[in-house]
Amino acid sequence: MPLSDSELDRYARHIVLREVGGAGQQKLKSSRVLVVGAGGLGSPLALYLAAAGVGTLHLVDDDTVSLSNLQRQIAHTTARVGERKTASAAAQLRAINPEVTIVEHATRITAGNARELIGAVDLVADGSDNFDTRFLINDACHLYGKPLVSAAVVQFDGQLSTFKSHIRGTEGGGGHPCYRCLYREPPPPDSRPNCAEAGILGAVAGVMGTLQATEVLKELIGIGDSLSGRLLIYDALSTAVRTVRLKPDPACPLCGPQATIKDLSGHA
Repeated sequence: MPLSDSELDRYARHIVLREVGGAGQQKLKSSRVLVVGAGGLGSPLALYLAAAGVGTLHLVDDDTVSLSNLQRQIAHTTARVGERKTASAAAQLRAINPEVTIVEHATRITAGNARELIGAVDLVADGSDNFDTRFLINDACHLYGKPLVSAAVVQFDGQLSTFKSHIRGTEGGGGHPCYRCLYREPPPPDSRPNCAEAGILGAVAGVMGTLQATEVLKELIGIGDSLSGRLLIYDALSTAVRTVRLKPDPACPLCGPQATIKDLSGHA
């Protein structure tokens, strides 16, 4: 997919990078990404993907903009309080880069629509704010053969990893873990922290969303070391970043040899 003169100018700082070049920028232009959540993580994530020239961005969110969102959800403005988050974010993305296509899905991703949403893209970026959705997306990406870049943030802490469990026995022969290899099942409802109850430093969401965008771009272009098999942990209070190894769990009910999860019927 050739780049226009305006695109060559817009992405000049990408193209001069040896690891990206014109070929890498063309890969971004032809790529399709599903961004789940247009909130604290999804805002910087989508903004940077649009600015980078990812050709088609699908935005999924069923919420509306509220005043309390604006402390961290930088895709939205005070004037858009009350609007659908997908519409608000889409307007901002188009203002940044009219060259990209934005597809709005003002709905929640469910077991009923996951195949349609995920089947339309090359990669899924999960910026959702609840465990049920994270597990659904992980299971769907494995079953439908799509890479997943997933981030989470609360208070002063963030986590990020890439999951490609649908790839078996490649890239070193050890396979790739899925989210269930890290967390087997969602925690009990009464032990799940959320932003409204636990709080969050807004800039931490920006850090993690930007790191998430970086990993998405690396996966799409095919450069650098993938985070698959590693979990990045960010502690803002101590300004510490560390990574820990993740291995496929042989007993994983989704990606293990004796997997029992064959479809999304277990998700409401």
